[in-house]
Amino acid sequence: MKEAAIVILNYNGEAMLRKYLPQVISNSVYDIVVVDNGSSDASISYLQKKFPEIRLILLSENHGYSKGYNLGLEHLKDAFSYYILLNSDVEVTGGWDQTLVGYLIQNPQVAACQPKVLSLAKKGYFDYAGAAGGFLDQLGYPFCRGRILHLLEEDMGQYNDSIEIDWASGACFCIKSSVFHGFGGFNPFYFSHMEEIDLCWRMRIEGYKIHHCGATQVYHLGGGTLSQVNPLKTYLNFRNSLYMLKGNLELIGFLKVFLLRMILDAGALMHLLFTKGMSHSWAIVKAYWDFLTKRNALKYSQSRKVKHHKSAKPLSICSIIWSYYLKGKKKYSELN
Repeated sequence: MKEAAIVILNYNGEAMLRKYLPQVISNSVYDIVVVDNGSSDASISYLQKKFPEIRLILLSENHGYSKGYNLGLEHLKDAFSYYILLNSDVEVTGGWDQTLVGYLIQNPQVAACQPKVLSLAKKGYFDYAGAAGGFLDQLGYPFCRGRILHLLEEDMGQYNDSIEIDWASGACFCIKSSVFHGFGGFNPFYFSHMEEIDLCWRMRIEGYKIHHCGATQVYHLGGGTLSQVNPLKTYLNFRNSLYMLKGNLELIGFLKVFLLRMILDAGALMHLLFTKGMSHSWAIVKAYWDFLTKRNALKYSQSRKVKHHKSAKPLSICSIIWSYYLKGKKKYSELN
């Protein structure tokens, strides 16, 4: 069994591969595998011609991030001890891959980790997707060290440490392969967005730890698949957040959180109506409707639900919305 593989999921990402793959190759020591989600552009011909040494796993259609990775990694099962799942729009730095895998080897209680994720679009600032480690408030809203809601912090070296976190960024996600397969991978019904948060929560329930490894960093462009202005992104974030809460909380705890979430999400609906238009507001309505009527994702969560819920509740922050808007706390360091 080889030590690790860098696995890149691609869907019509020829432009991203041309721009970022060469520097991933030059800055990495581990095998690189590209899982293609049924691309219709010239991605495959480009890879076959330019990088014939890279292993290609071809899927018949676009299964999204969650199921796409699940299907792709099944082809690699028992071949590698660790996976590094890397977005195609990420710029890496020298030694990044060995640092992440080495961190997991040196800390056997840690099942998954992420590097410091900085923004390519806004140089010197943290990236939206994971920043310096992800957390959840008690209502299940995600936030990060270096990114509270949509506000990004400047990187001043304040988060160069390595600490335990609630979830690791899917933009650069290093995980033990045995743990990934043992948990059934990502929930395939999520399609995209928040599947890594859900998997990390499930792992923490079982006693595994998730860490931010501050010894290395990568740069993420973001919006390569869905931009912030796309209503589908709004829909997936709200729907998958509800799936995640229902799948990882006991019934009484879920009902308490769900009632509060309905109130806050109604406020978000009105805010989006006036700032982004009807399409985004309707996306929230549709997210709730599909959560209540389409049960496949919940059935999957129930089938993967652990029998013994250990202490893995979200961070002590009661509400990141309350802290940000009413208390004016805009940085992670201000929350405690």
